[in-house]
Amino acid sequence: MSTEYARTDAFRGATFHLADLSGATFRECDLSGVRVVGSHVDDLRVSRQGEATGRVLVDDVDVTAFVAAELDRRHPERVQLRAVRTADDHRAMWATVERLWSEAVARAERLPEGTRHERVDGEWSFVETLRHLVFAIDSWVGRMILDEPAAHHRLGLPSTDCSAEIAATFGIAVDARPSYAEVLAAYDDRRAQVGRVVGSVTDEILTETRTATLDPAWGEETQLVGECLRVVWEEHVAHRRYALRDLARLEAR
Repeated sequence: MSTEYARTDAFRGATFHLADLSGATFRECDLSGVRVVGSHVDDLRVSRQGEATGRVLVDDVDVTAFVAAELDRRHPERVQLRAVRTADDHRAMWATVERLWSEAVARAERLPEGTRHERVDGEWSFVETLRHLVFAIDSWVGRMILDEPAAHHRLGLPSTDCSAEIAATFGIAVDARPSYAEVLAAYDDRRAQVGRVVGSVTDEILTETRTATLDPAWGEETQLVGECLRVVWEEHVAHRRYALRDLARLEAR
């Protein structure tokens, strides 16, 4: 059985020389400034967190712009998201998000239900992804924008760096195993909530601030309404890309 190292800085600044790290997985780690020199990197796969701003060099060639341009070509909704400014822009972005996720749901439903609960390479299953989108909406729309004191659905799923104890304070059991139908119903309910909010938002409201505690570890934070909505769009755009990647693997079996 492979060894797991979690929540450690023991390897910060370390040098691995003539070491066999083949097949290793670095998940949600800080690898900034890492150098790989004179090493075998066959089938090396890198999936960066969010819209990373740092450079990536391969054999001293900066491939950062190439990767960004290729992702924009494959997923033009990324370009649309970066251009969002006005209330009408937000409404248009939500229309795009709804269409793309309706298509993703239809694609997932062509697979057996058990497959929708299946993880690929340790990544969230399609069902878990929908649960996380419920949590994202509850956090940034229900809690932050609408100031609902008990905003979280019990089937939401926080990010993996959120402990089960903190999740429990939201009324969430991270180890719950709901059916696909239950999760889809929760997501559809939250999607309707977003539709109501974005349908009535104005340019003036976008510049208003909201203050809330989304996570006890973060403390109280203040955000513009427009930025809260942007986070919801970013979550949908990013997780759709991952979901489609994994659906393709499941379909190909």
